[in-house]
Amino acid sequence: MPHRVEIHYCTQCRWLLRATWMAQELLATFDGELDELVLQPGSGGVFEIRVDGERIWSRADDGGFPEIAVLKQRVRDRIAPGRDLGHVDRPRAATPGEA
Repeated sequence: MPHRVEIHYCTQCRWLLRATWMAQELLATFDGELDELVLQPGSGGVFEIRVDGERIWSRADDGGFPEIAVLKQRVRDRIAPGRDLGHVDRPRAATPGEA
């Protein structure tokens, strides 16, 4: 089944670099599993990510930008639910001094 990711970003806010970095990360992680990745310029502070037409992240609704690990997990959950993402799926070990 073909999969399409869309990253809709605000040009007024200059979020092109953030959008392209996330696109690069997704293309590298899901090599061979994504048929299309689209960068869609917008305005008004928009930053949304859709997979196969379903919104998986909205800066306005989700409170900011996704951590790349979270984004990869959400994309994986839509296109390859059983896939292991390696270190992205493993909990981060606490560093000394963290509660």
